[in-house]
Amino acid sequence: MNATSIDTAPAPGAAQTLDLGIGGMTCASCVSRVEKALRQVPGVQEASVNLATESARVRWSGDDGADAALRLRRAVRQAGYEPRSAEATQAEAEAGPWAGFGPVAAALLLSFPLVLPMMGMPFGLDWMLPAWLQLLLAAPVQFVLGARFYRAGWHAARAGTGNMDLLVALGTSAAFGLSLWLWWRASLHDAHGGEPHLYFEASSVVIALVLLGKWLEARAKRQATSAIRALQQLRPETAHLLQSRGRRTEESDVPLAEVMVGDRLAVRPGERIPADSRVLEGESEVDESMLTGEPLPVAKSAGSRLTGGSVNGAGRLVVEVLAVGTESVLARIIRLVEDAQAAKAPIQRLVDRVAAVFVPVVLGLALLTLLGWLFLGGVPLETALIHAVAVLVIACPCALGLATPVAVMAGTGVAARHGILIKDATALERAHRVDTVAFDKTGTLTRGQPQLSRLDAVGTLDDGQVLRIAATLQQGSEHPLARAVMEAANSRGLSPDEAREVRAVPGRGIRAVIDGAPWALASLRWCEELGAVLPAEKVEALLSTGSSVSALLRLDAEGERVKAIEALLGFTDEPKPGAAEAVAALRARGLRVVMISGDNARAAQALARRVGIAAEDVRAQVLPGDKAAAVAALKEGGARVVAMVGDGANDAPALAAADVGLAMANGTDVAMEAAGITLMRGDLALVEQAFDLSARTVAKIRQNLFWAFAYNVVGIPFAAFGLLSPVVAGAAMAASSVSVMANALLLKRSRSR
Repeated sequence: MNATSIDTAPAPGAAQTLDLGIGGMTCASCVSRVEKALRQVPGVQEASVNLATESARVRWSGDDGADAALRLRRAVRQAGYEPRSAEATQAEAEAGPWAGFGPVAAALLLSFPLVLPMMGMPFGLDWMLPAWLQLLLAAPVQFVLGARFYRAGWHAARAGTGNMDLLVALGTSAAFGLSLWLWWRASLHDAHGGEPHLYFEASSVVIALVLLGKWLEARAKRQATSAIRALQQLRPETAHLLQSRGRRTEESDVPLAEVMVGDRLAVRPGERIPADSRVLEGESEVDESMLTGEPLPVAKSAGSRLTGGSVNGAGRLVVEVLAVGTESVLARIIRLVEDAQAAKAPIQRLVDRVAAVFVPVVLGLALLTLLGWLFLGGVPLETALIHAVAVLVIACPCALGLATPVAVMAGTGVAARHGILIKDATALERAHRVDTVAFDKTGTLTRGQPQLSRLDAVGTLDDGQVLRIAATLQQGSEHPLARAVMEAANSRGLSPDEAREVRAVPGRGIRAVIDGAPWALASLRWCEELGAVLPAEKVEALLSTGSSVSALLRLDAEGERVKAIEALLGFTDEPKPGAAEAVAALRARGLRVVMISGDNARAAQALARRVGIAAEDVRAQVLPGDKAAAVAALKEGGARVVAMVGDGANDAPALAAADVGLAMANGTDVAMEAAGITLMRGDLALVEQAFDLSARTVAKIRQNLFWAFAYNVVGIPFAAFGLLSPVVAGAAMAASSVSVMANALLLKRSRSR
């Protein structure tokens, strides 16, 4: 994620998205500074920097993406930070648990002898290392191991801003310089060479503790991004390519990068599926748990689709590759998780505004502390300076910058593990406030596999002729009812004829010319609009069973009026397993559950009764183009927060219109693009789980922000009134960052219900 990458093949002048890795950021103030530097680059429309992932996402309008990347990298470097390469970022993400601990260990070892005399004070032991030895131990910590704070602090000061590094550099330099001054003054006035009380231990221990805190943060970040790394590791390195050589088929191993669409591959028992594919030969069971969260293996046979990265069971399969590279399901999943982790939650914008003024305020408070102790407290300069140093050290805003992004990272990672893909942080933050959930009917609440349950020929044609004409009208259509008609015709060995001038009428049906005569397969709504008078008793009998009803109509030569009604067709679609339980779970959370359907009111009400949706919450006969308006009406002018759950292309406008859109991954790509959350399997229990995970993630964000502010609100007054030494302040500051990270990572213990 932290590598430089550019969306491929954009239209000339169209907006592009660039991802940059950024090293050297330490706090929320750094985030604001990098964003400001990036936004000043010509062509940049928006820049969002994430401290937890150490990355920036930039929207750029221009034709030359490569040149844009170079300009942005230069802007990052001039701001005092390090633009990262893909290799460096990947190596850092995959580093072992002790990576980067060397400087920390050195700082702790050098600081320990300086602190050792303080440990004896409670036991009445009053001794101190010689001043020259203290200097010898403290100087490498201050100016070698702590050089990073000077570099970053200088860049911040030169840019007219402040950050954590500036506060640490100023505070520790003050303590170090004060120690040198006290030693020099003592050497002038103490002829017997007595050792003055110095503060080298304060400057060294603060730097050691800050380095320890940053190392613990980095280690926790690697845990937070483990979801992406786990997904990336699902890709096998090689594939077994099958090629025909005359009458023989040869199998050879090729790198996965060389596999192309259309290739035939062999998948051995226990191996990962190398690419999205379709089974040509063999039977097996495939474990898709890492992709969908479904714990049980799924049976696969000839014709079944496979997702790259899933694990083959005990059978050998021969498959045909359908998608590779960035077009594969796994690549899209990784991209969605990366996008969510790189995005900035709305609450983070408030934090950024606070951070922009935080460091200048802290510098002012430190100055007031110094002057207050000097002129009001009447203490020596060294005592006043130490109190000011404590203020500078404890106020470092590390935890403030990490509070939100690390919780978002952990939450989206847990969601991905359970089969819930969250496309953006806004959806994650907003989902917990949902009070109304609207479901599409066909394919979402139902299996999406309606069956032609009844056919009543009411005109001059017999059942076979009716079914052949209906199949001719529906051939080539992907509508669920069309598939039901085609399956019924195939089961009776009926082949469709040729149709001309085929035209689908959204939400109403389909019309075409067959053997020179115009025909239509129409919904009840369209029949009414065309003026067709249907046999009321037969229609009522079908509706009473909860069937969706269509009529086969013979039209006049112009195709505008009904000449004859030839048949009534009844379709039934069973609720999904667990649909009633999912609705009950949502209602138990206090949510209002609504169903929006294009079906007739009787069929919609029948299904609603079976899954537990109240009759007054059924919206029937809603045309595809009106679903978005139905969702908008549910919002009641913003008084309610509405989530929409759907799967079809006709649900996309409604998914986009909802406050939170949830798409079923077994649906269309259009629906998944429009939704903020994608459910990787058809289990409707994931809807309630998504809301629950959102609530827990937002709770972690609020807890983190509370503790981040609490450390400062409580700690700064304590330090200003002389109740905290710089060493204790440094420990508290490091503890604040680590506690925020640890609290967020508790989300990783979440288990799917």
